[in-house]
Amino acid sequence: MKSKSKDFSIIDKELTVEGTVSTRGKLVVKGVVKGTLTGDVVIIAEEGAVYADTKVTSMTIGGIFKGEITASDELIILPTGSCSGKVVCKNFAVEPGGILNAQVTCLTSQDSNSEIEPVLTEKKGVVQIATNAVQKISINSSRDMSKEKD
Repeated sequence: MKSKSKDFSIIDKELTVEGTVSTRGKLVVKGVVKGTLTGDVVIIAEEGAVYADTKVTSMTIGGIFKGEITASDELIILPTGSCSGKVVCKNFAVEPGGILNAQVTCLTSQDSNSEIEPVLTEKKGVVQIATNAVQKISINSSRDMSKEKD
């Protein structure tokens, strides 16, 4: 049985890292990362910010993200999170209150086994469809919340 990585790293508040960050295991960003970020599981805390081209397995955004994300498994935007730029991921969720202002491409299982670049060039129509679907989800979530207040 393969053991999971227990590596855990933190870029803490008051710390800014510029350049290339590459990590295994879980990385929690409470400070600022600018440049390129690669890793397994990345969590941007509410006080954190990432301005980077990013390739990860899983990313959770509770702070600010601006750039390009390629998440081979999932992207989650929390209620305190803001994501802008370009997103390519397999699974994806925006919690109520989370902000998504990005070009989005959602991969199927078949797509995730292929290279990312051909997916971006061959499926330009899908990007608009995915973006519209996300907007509809956000609108429906807002309407549902307003009904609960009454």
